[in-house]
Amino acid sequence: MANARLLVKRLKSVRNIRKITRTMELIATSRFKRAMDRATEAAEYTKKISEIVGDLGKAELTFSHPLLQEPGETKRSVLLVLTSNRGLCGGYNGAVLRNTLRHLQELRENDVAVQIEVSGKRGIKFLNFQNIDLDRTYTHFEDSPAWAEVDELAGRYAADFIAGRIDRLDVSYTSFQSISRQTAVVETILPLSRLAADSDDSDSTVGVDYEFQPSPQEILEEIVPAAFRARMFKCFLDAAVSEQIARMVAMKGATENADEMAADLRQQYNRARQSGITSELAEIIGGAAALE
Repeated sequence: MANARLLVKRLKSVRNIRKITRTMELIATSRFKRAMDRATEAAEYTKKISEIVGDLGKAELTFSHPLLQEPGETKRSVLLVLTSNRGLCGGYNGAVLRNTLRHLQELRENDVAVQIEVSGKRGIKFLNFQNIDLDRTYTHFEDSPAWAEVDELAGRYAADFIAGRIDRLDVSYTSFQSISRQTAVVETILPLSRLAADSDDSDSTVGVDYEFQPSPQEILEEIVPAAFRARMFKCFLDAAVSEQIARMVAMKGATENADEMAADLRQQYNRARQSGITSELAEIIGGAAALE
């Protein structure tokens, strides 16, 4: 039978761990609600502006925007990986990084020069452990990414794409569909020609006639970069809300496991205490019988 004092110490440790996991679950729940509100709002905006750009792409215009043009050959690519700065979020980072390694292998097999940029300490540590060279790293994007920070990053990518320094931009992140469904994906967001294809699959009206004021070219120069920045920002927001959901689920499971372990330890302690009392009573009865 286990020592009663040892069981008390273990039970105390389990209770302390439960307090931590329960607190982290509540914090993740609070952050998740705020992040989901931002992600939902961004999703509606991104969907609508993508539909507009898709309709414009199908319109019979005599010009196009550089961000919409497919390069003749993909030779230089950027892979942006979005992971978390902290752990204890289940398989959130693992799913993203597995997709990253698979996609990286495909690009290299096609002789594409890949520039890898990683956001999040977990992804940085993992890829460094894999001896993969990282061109840029970011650790300042937390659960509430700021528009200005993402906009600065998107502006650099857009400028590099227009100048021909890169031919493609892929983002490896966790896409948020609903509270019960988040999927790790690798999405190509440059060039933006796929917006038209996405618009074909949506419920948007086909063949919309637009009246341009002041001119179609000026409107494209404004709305196409805005669509790219919106999609980029949505990737960061989806990653943030998915991280909090994963952490919330993981901490809820850890709390439930701590409750079960505490119940088992209490049962073992009661048995050990009962066994100890029985032994003491037997000794007392034996001592009394020896005195008679």
